[in-house]
Amino acid sequence: MRGMGKSRRMVSMGLAGAALALAFAPAGPAQAAGAQAAGAQAAGAQAAGAQAAGAQAGGGRAQAKPHWALKASGTDARFRGLAAVSRDAAWVAGTKGTVLRTSDGGAHWRNVSPPGAGELEFRDIEAFDSRHAVVLAIGEGDASRVFRTDDGGATWTESFRNPDPKAFYDCLTFFDARHGLAMSDPVDGKYRILSTRDGGRSWDVLPSDGMPAAQEGEAGFAASGQCLVSSGPRDVWLATGGAARARVLHSSDRGLTWRATDAPVPAGDPARGVFGLAFRDRTHGIAVGGDYRADQASLRASATTRDGGRTWTPSAAPVPAYRSGVTWLPHSRTSALAVGPTGTDLTLDAGRTWRTVDTGSYDTADCTDDGACWASGEKGRVARLER
Repeated sequence: MRGMGKSRRMVSMGLAGAALALAFAPAGPAQAAGAQAAGAQAAGAQAAGAQAAGAQAGGGRAQAKPHWALKASGTDARFRGLAAVSRDAAWVAGTKGTVLRTSDGGAHWRNVSPPGAGELEFRDIEAFDSRHAVVLAIGEGDASRVFRTDDGGATWTESFRNPDPKAFYDCLTFFDARHGLAMSDPVDGKYRILSTRDGGRSWDVLPSDGMPAAQEGEAGFAASGQCLVSSGPRDVWLATGGAARARVLHSSDRGLTWRATDAPVPAGDPARGVFGLAFRDRTHGIAVGGDYRADQASLRASATTRDGGRTWTPSAAPVPAYRSGVTWLPHSRTSALAVGPTGTDLTLDAGRTWRTVDTGSYDTADCTDDGACWASGEKGRVARLER
């Protein structure tokens, strides 16, 4: 689950993440450089394990590169909401009020959509495990709703229905199994934040005193479930676009007060801004975005921070096109994937440089503590990273 910190404490999982990043690296000298980057997060036995993985990949018979393996979902819904639980378990949420769940690595999907939700647009889902999840429907007024299940989707409880016609909720995130936030586009000049302290069973609007004023035309993008992300017990970031400047807002007190910082990605148009954020801890983050229109170029569409979002630096070799989602590879300090309608890009240096590794269309991606990565998008596309 994106919002619950993705603890990176297990050495064996760290080795798996380093080996996965290494397998993506080009052959020859560049592969050695990739191995060095992938193993930079470890020391001692962990570094030795990464070196061993590199030797195995480089010698003997050639090994297959990691690739997105499509899993038949049985639907043509567009899944912008994704919650990866493990290598075997994942949830997706999308158009036509559709929620699916798998417990066997995507071989079979169970339709667990909330009853009567066929007209809703689900854009974000956060799962605590295979039984407990919270899903967000987006839209103006009462189209924005939150549902929670405690039995794997067999039953759902509507825990929030937006009563304000001026509000439009985009994303949600959880710090732990109890505490979470949801965000709306600006209402009366400020972003509106909902808070839960009981795992999404009830929600309250937070005071807006600590929220900076929104720019004219500014909003969040409900494109990947990553316009509101958290890391650790209190830190949360909000991505914006549609205005003169793209911004990232940061709160270190679970949404009570916020600081806004400009992000060096395309802006100045309703279709441009930051679409997805990923933080591997409370200081190191990646932002991706651009211009979502297919006929418009997206130059400088990725940036990084090493100080919790106080400052952002453009990628030296950015993602080549609009990207809506981004995720760190499991237990890696340097490797991440960015996804969008025209492909998947990989970084081995914490977002400084990127290269395309797949040309399939995906809206969002998420990785798990047991070393799995999932992606989802248009026309029912759901995939797991395999090799």
